[in-house]
Amino acid sequence: MKVLLCGGAGYIGTHVALEFKKRGAKVGILDDFSSGLRENVDPSSVLYEGSILDEKLLDQVLSSGEWDYVIHLAAFKAAGESMLNPSKYAHNNISGSLLLIEKCVTHGVKNFILSSSAAVYGEPSYLPIDEKHPTEPTNYYGYTKLAIEENLAWFARLKGLNYVSLRYFNAAGYDIDGERSGLESNPANLIPIVMEVACGKRELIEIYGDDYPTPDGTGVRDYVHVNDLALGHALAVDYLEAGNKPLVVNLGSEKGLSVREIIDGARRITGKPIPERIVGRRLGDPANLVASSALAQEVLGWSANHSSLDTIIETSWRAYKENMG
Repeated sequence: MKVLLCGGAGYIGTHVALEFKKRGAKVGILDDFSSGLRENVDPSSVLYEGSILDEKLLDQVLSSGEWDYVIHLAAFKAAGESMLNPSKYAHNNISGSLLLIEKCVTHGVKNFILSSSAAVYGEPSYLPIDEKHPTEPTNYYGYTKLAIEENLAWFARLKGLNYVSLRYFNAAGYDIDGERSGLESNPANLIPIVMEVACGKRELIEIYGDDYPTPDGTGVRDYVHVNDLALGHALAVDYLEAGNKPLVVNLGSEKGLSVREIIDGARRITGKPIPERIVGRRLGDPANLVASSALAQEVLGWSANHSSLDTIIETSWRAYKENMG
């Protein structure tokens, strides 16, 4: 099995690469290191340094016939930033992804796995959210993911590209065995920011709104451990290997945790005070997002085995202590 991970030096990509390494696969990493870390790249991997926007590089990498599967994780992902700078997200997430898909088709790579997002759904009209839920993104980041999913469906029909789109809910935690602990640079997600406050790198955590229609007034999200997400990619390859048709599937824990629950859990596990400040809601933030992962369980045989609050916080805290002392 020969798997090319675009964005494979990033937070999720690092864990996906580790999962395939454990399975004995040949792993390629294509990354421009705009957010990924060099120390995340295992020496056994084949490294291509550059961007998915580099047409010559994609031709070079994909024309070699080395790769049976392309896994696309090379996207900007900060929902708030996407509302302020949509052009940045259009250029990388849409134009870059379309170029990557085009080059896969040109060079005969028939299997494509997309790192997608629950952000495609927008404000939920019912909970838990299954794959039949309407897709009406409330932020531009979510729109970019939906646009690529729609293009993948067209390329499947017109060019025979087979694919799985994995709609992650909130990725969290670090490798349960401690083999990967390289930290994200400039994190925009809640748990890394809470960890930075616990380590003293930040003064406090800002809570964006405490007046949502949720049990404690703070936003509720479905947090899924990154090791569980990594397993989902391996099972998606198994699914395509068996000759199955294109699939769009949620990967979530099916449990909702509020911002307040995350912060309180972090205080308990780290023993740190973690100061907070309530600020206004962010544009494009739904109140509550919780997955149904029944389809992933049924079709891929996947389940979220490591996605408890304590496991997520404990593995995150271990990684942050290792890096920040």
